[in-house]
Amino acid sequence: MNMNILKIELPFSLSEDEAKLLLSVKLYEVGKITLGQAARLAGFSKQAFIDIIGKYKIPAINYSPEELREELGL
Repeated sequence: MNMNILKIELPFSLSEDEAKLLLSVKLYEVGKITLGQAARLAGFSKQAFIDIIGKYKIPAINYSPEELREELGL
């Protein structure tokens, strides 16, 4: 994965780890990065990241209606 470097000043109430996690969750949610990429960016295993996004009500598997029909053989 090609990585760019982003440097920002965070509010005192937000740690670097929390910012990485929130950025990872959002990038995954909007489809900019894969689950594995998001987990790595946040510093978690895939399983731990799946648990985390579940708390945010974000599905770990996000099929389009067409992909879901195909997957289910409908």
